Amino acid sequence: MVVSGRERCDVVVVGAGVAGLACAADLATAGLAVRLLEADGSPGGRMRTDHVAGFTADRGFQVFNTSYPQVRRRLDLRRLHLRPFTPAVLVSTPGGMRRFADPTRDLRRGRDLLTGRTASPRDLLAVGALSARDMLEPAALVRARADTTTRSALAKAGVSRDLVETFFRPFLSGVFLEEDLETSARFFHLVWRTFLRGTLCLPAAGIQAVPAQLAAALPPGVLSTGAPVDSLTDGGVRPADGAETDARAVVVATGPRAAARLLPGLEVPAGRTVSTIYHAAERSPLTEPTLVVDARRRFLNTCVLTEVHPRFARDGRALVSTSVLGELSPERNTRLREVLAEVYGTDTGSWETVHQVTVPDALPAMPPPLPLTRTTRLGVGRYVCGDHRATGSLQGALASGARAAREVLADLGRGHLRT
Repeated sequence: MVVSGRERCDVVVVGAGVAGLACAADLATAGLAVRLLEADGSPGGRMRTDHVAGFTADRGFQVFNTSYPQVRRRLDLRRLHLRPFTPAVLVSTPGGMRRFADPTRDLRRGRDLLTGRTASPRDLLAVGALSARDMLEPAALVRARADTTTRSALAKAGVSRDLVETFFRPFLSGVFLEEDLETSARFFHLVWRTFLRGTLCLPAAGIQAVPAQLAAALPPGVLSTGAPVDSLTDGGVRPADGAETDARAVVVATGPRAAARLLPGLEVPAGRTVSTIYHAAERSPLTEPTLVVDARRRFLNTCVLTEVHPRFARDGRALVSTSVLGELSPERNTRLREVLAEVYGTDTGSWETVHQVTVPDALPAMPPPLPLTRTTRLGVGRYVCGDHRATGSLQGALASGARAAREVLADLGRGHLRT
């Protein structure tokens, strides 16, 4: 609605990442007049897919977990045409590749684990007990456990230092984007639970298909792209074009840096930066859709994306994705190619670099004690949501957006919003 040249609505949501999309959807479903403003030309936030010279490359390596409660609630998984990874991880060690597989899902691939080649019987029992507890205990009890670091939690569970260094540390470095297992154990247990219950996969069109589906479900007229917000006003927001929008409430659903710019004084966690490089190879260096991690931590993870879905490359070549912490300098790129040659056991000299991306604030730091969710209220008519207000995951972002919508609706019902 436009009155006297100024648009008016009940709520403005700034930022159409998945948190903003979830928040706007819940508010619209409740019958409020909502405007969702996105600075970029399309929704998605950090969940974006680039199409480069016939290759489909997500903006930073990402996986989609089917077991997240918010995912099951909001998305039609069949329409995403999900392509799974194998329920296993290959670890590059000085002694060669070691396979860590879930024997309950794939007995053949789990044979190395069951026969003691990759873990001692004592470690197998410790990981089995930890996994059974995380998988079967009600989620509320998992969330209520006393918090410590992931490293301390693994030691308390009886997992040996050898297995931590050989498997958990290199694998979880790619999950948490930190190398020292200093992330909240509470979050680790919840993530481990989702790995056991769900399937890791990728949408056939790339990860941006997830926010695209969320955006498509919004009522017409809610979402505006290419609409950056310059500042918040006493009565709403001022877009960069200067045409103010009045609203009874404003929800800032951007990344942490942009949120702090719009909401001076907002405390935000430190961010983790990750870089991903995509190489095209004439033939696949690994003929299975399995994630590879490195016990020497020279990279976070690597995989052959065209083994997950052949159409990620249109010219028949293999597309290899490799991620590292921080930024990739030319010298680091050269060294990484040498490392990949060793890991895959092939000549990488002819591999073509087709895409490279660095993602600042890809995840928030999550040291203990970690509140798994925090109020989104900042003041009268002011709210903030995103994974930096919950947990660094798709589930955390969606749940934070849902909480913002609930708190806006509760305040509206109590008459606590601006009129």
